[in-house]
Amino acid sequence: MSANPEILQPSSQIPAGSSQLPADLLEQASRRLGIMCLVVAGLWVANYVMAHFLQPLPTKMPDIAILRLFDRMAIVGTVGSLALYWYTRTSGRNPHLLLNLGLGYELLVSFKAGLLDWAYNAPMGLSWIGIIILLFAAIIPSPPRKTFVVALLAASMDPLGALIWKLAGQDVPGAHYVFFNAFPNYLCAAIAPLISHIITGLGREVKRAREMGSYVLGDLIGAGGMGEVWQANHRFLARPAAVKLIKPEVLGAMTRQQSDVLIQRFRREAQAAAMLRSPHTIHLYDFGVTDNGTFYYVMELLNGMDLQTLVSNYGPLPPARTIHLLQQACESLAEAHDRGLIHRDIKPANIQVCRMGHYCDWVKVLDFGLVKSHAGEIHDAGLTAPNMMTGTPAYTSPESALGEAVDRRTDIYALGCVAYWMLTGRCVFTGDNPLQVLARHVSADPVPPSRHSGFDLSPALDLLVLACLAKKPSQRPATARELCDRLGECEVERPWTREDASTWWASRMEPETQVALV
Repeated sequence: MSANPEILQPSSQIPAGSSQLPADLLEQASRRLGIMCLVVAGLWVANYVMAHFLQPLPTKMPDIAILRLFDRMAIVGTVGSLALYWYTRTSGRNPHLLLNLGLGYELLVSFKAGLLDWAYNAPMGLSWIGIIILLFAAIIPSPPRKTFVVALLAASMDPLGALIWKLAGQDVPGAHYVFFNAFPNYLCAAIAPLISHIITGLGREVKRAREMGSYVLGDLIGAGGMGEVWQANHRFLARPAAVKLIKPEVLGAMTRQQSDVLIQRFRREAQAAAMLRSPHTIHLYDFGVTDNGTFYYVMELLNGMDLQTLVSNYGPLPPARTIHLLQQACESLAEAHDRGLIHRDIKPANIQVCRMGHYCDWVKVLDFGLVKSHAGEIHDAGLTAPNMMTGTPAYTSPESALGEAVDRRTDIYALGCVAYWMLTGRCVFTGDNPLQVLARHVSADPVPPSRHSGFDLSPALDLLVLACLAKKPSQRPATARELCDRLGECEVERPWTREDASTWWASRMEPETQVALV
């Protein structure tokens, strides 16, 4: 999803009026206006066909005069409606200007309706103008005062149409009849500000509900098991961010025990991430709870993709690039392990490959929601509901699958599974269901990655990946730093350089590709 510079501006720079509504609600209003334009254009075409071919117009004026007027109105109405529809779909449109154009379009449609109402002496039944006023009040979120002024002018189009026909020589009833006939339109004009007030009020409530501490939510950029992730703006700084949140309604759909577990996971993920300072760990900016009970934390907004997407879309990675990325992930885990934290959910989807300034292929490890402390900083007791398996089956260590005690080497095993995926595009073990996968992690021997990789893997790299996948933790590299060092000792045809990374990203990726941190 490409970054939008307009969305990333501080909220204090946004002008007053309808712009106080969230950008996505203004966007929805623009789309509804576009649909209205298509409907009106279709009605003009249908009326033209009916007037010319299906039911010729009986008038008291010469047929040629009324038909010429009708044809001109149909042409102007159709072209104007389609032009406004086109503008609602253009990428560079200004939603505030568009909604103001929509109010002008309301007057244009009402004028044409009023002119047609009195084309045949006196209108029969209620005018379409009242319906137009109410529809546009609901579609276009504008300040009630502006809505009332425009609605009042629209309601006056019936008397204006009668006056135009009277000056043209048409037999029109007296003014008292004209205004009595237009009374329902003026009644609708009086109701329109109330509708506008309700619509804009709801929009502002949504805006306030989206304010997380010093941040205001923008576009939804992802959703996952822990909640939603939104692009956000700081109120005063021009710094983009991502806000991860759990809404009250999500918790309301769970049992009390499930919601307690999820909330504690959410709190713990924020606390764990806040303790870490590695440049290869996702950075946390803020954390809190809103008045309506929404838990949130604010983190850096990354540009790139996770390893799951990278390999799925572009195929397995060459050994040199695999080593380059894995070493950065090791740096993140080394700090976490030194602080007594075990990630427990290392998988390709939790390792982001990003652009960071002038650097490409910059790794960020995220989602510490299952982090566990073996040094007492963050207590794990009671945070996993009964029969709830932690982690992801394809990347679960044997000791974790058996429910045994785990230490930092469970992350080493998961990182070996990630390395296998990067080199081969395959999981170490597969099965018809998660239990089969877990059973194979416990008892089956992995096939060396060199047998499935299309690249020439050195024996040292092949053996190192298998060492990470050892069933017994004691047979794996003891620490993430040891694994990082041993990765650096593996022979490759030539190292993966910054120039290689820049060339790859320039040829395959958009300049700004946001990722959903879920």
